[in-house]
Amino acid sequence: MKLKEQAKKLKADIPALFLALKDKDTPIIAKIFAGITVGYALSPIDLIPDFIPILGYLDDVILLPVLVALTIKFIPKDVMEKNRKLSEGLWKDGKPKKWYYAIPIVIIWLLIIWLIIKAIWL
Repeated sequence: MKLKEQAKKLKADIPALFLALKDKDTPIIAKIFAGITVGYALSPIDLIPDFIPILGYLDDVILLPVLVALTIKFIPKDVMEKNRKLSEGLWKDGKPKKWYYAIPIVIIWLLIIWLIIKAIWL
């Protein structure tokens, strides 16, 4: 399977991860990673803004597929397959954008800005 096909398949697994997050058969560590992955995927704000040349798209090309693949490793195969079947057509109109998913990204950026200011003035 080519890299582009693998990336598309991993992005298609985001709705399944969303359902696995709510599944009682999903282990706790997988739920933590699924929460991070789904939150980042649905956030309207990227960790690295897209207007930054080259780096802006690295999160969509590298970071998100890596998070999805890592999360899938923690979910039992039967649970993941069940949620893949349930998620077919779940977000047929595109993934929803929720502003409250952006809160962790904003907090990370505020922390980075605070650390930079603290390093400069102290």
